[in-house]
Amino acid sequence: SLFTIVGRYDRHRVFVAAPLAPWDRRDRGQQELIAEIAGKMNAIPGVRIRVYGTNSLNLRGAGSGVEAALVGNDYLQLYEAATRLARDIESRIPTLSDVRVSYQPTQPQLSVRIDRQRASDLGIPLDDLADTLRVMIDGFEVADLNVRDETIPIRLEPHSGKIDDPTDLVNLYVRTAAGDLVPLSSLVSLQEEGVANELDRHVQRRAVEIDADLAPGQPLDRAVDDVRALAAETLPENIGGAEALKAAEREVAITYAIAVVVVFLVLVAQFESVTSAAIVLLTVPFGVAAAIYALLLTGTSVNIYSQIGLVMMIGLMAKNGILLVEFADQLRDRGMSVRQAVERAAVVRLRPIVMTMVSTVLGGLPLILSGGPGAEARESIGWVVFGGLGLAAAFTLYLTPVVYLGLARLSPERGRAGERLRREMAHAETVPDSAEAAD
Repeated sequence: SLFTIVGRYDRHRVFVAAPLAPWDRRDRGQQELIAEIAGKMNAIPGVRIRVYGTNSLNLRGAGSGVEAALVGNDYLQLYEAATRLARDIESRIPTLSDVRVSYQPTQPQLSVRIDRQRASDLGIPLDDLADTLRVMIDGFEVADLNVRDETIPIRLEPHSGKIDDPTDLVNLYVRTAAGDLVPLSSLVSLQEEGVANELDRHVQRRAVEIDADLAPGQPLDRAVDDVRALAAETLPENIGGAEALKAAEREVAITYAIAVVVVFLVLVAQFESVTSAAIVLLTVPFGVAAAIYALLLTGTSVNIYSQIGLVMMIGLMAKNGILLVEFADQLRDRGMSVRQAVERAAVVRLRPIVMTMVSTVLGGLPLILSGGPGAEARESIGWVVFGGLGLAAAFTLYLTPVVYLGLARLSPERGRAGERLRREMAHAETVPDSAEAAD
């Protein structure tokens, strides 16, 4: 079934939605169908076609290409620069295709230019000119009449019908301050021009957007670097580009930094020790490196789905580290040395850590082996959990004791502080109160 919208937002655009048949009734995936439809649609002369599909998370605006925005002070200059840049992208960057410019001055517009000085000399207010044009073109609602609790609008419309030809406007008459009728042709001039249907802005500045499709298997950051280098070479100095990707990367980095700080503070509150919290967090980067290595081995990209898997894997690694570090701290409180405590904790906690790791890794196996719609998204999460956590388990079992052995010496045992507090309290009970001493 097809759902078609013609002329919405722009009379020169047509949007056609084609829902896919259920997965069990077709033998091809969404991307294969998109490639076939795009190849046939691009053969139609005189039109620009873009074929795309939705994503598993139903995120709006999440496409499969590169988007750039040129910002400046004049839309026409931005449009000319964007058109030149689009041609250069198609001819010089082979990984990008079907480059589109958002600003298209093809919407017909009829501008009425008023001779303000002549209208002022004749004593004709600009509001009268506007009201005359409004009445003749679209009618004018003067007031609402209430009759028996029913509102009836009173509209002022031309007797001979609405204007259907632009030249009819100059044959209208307006009244001067002296009461004479003057034709509009002596006050206004008509100009037909093409304008854009919508005017985009970025960071409160005028902007023209450019988007292009990225070839399958090509990294997005490399394509963005190529577009940025080409823009720096061809664009004028008074036109800049919106650094949306850098801003997004910066925001993601800030988000991860805040998350690390929050987790660190929570671990400090839990362990009541800065060094123990640092020991747990220091093993996390090695686990992330193992997960990325697993993605490289399987040819899976770092996308939003694999990032979700990374967050889950980081939590599991931190949990395993907490099991080992907390038990080692308890053994130190009982009087063991750092080396004895960490060796004993590694042996005792080996079984629960391995059981957790094996169950989680096997739990991610169905994500890799599954098929059907959305299988690519599940595979990205599955490979991070299956491959990344499997490799990262070695860091939890071997690297955490080594880090603990090096850093735990910097902090005293928690039992010492408790014992010192008990001694001080016992000593305080033996010291006589000042009032008792006076008696």
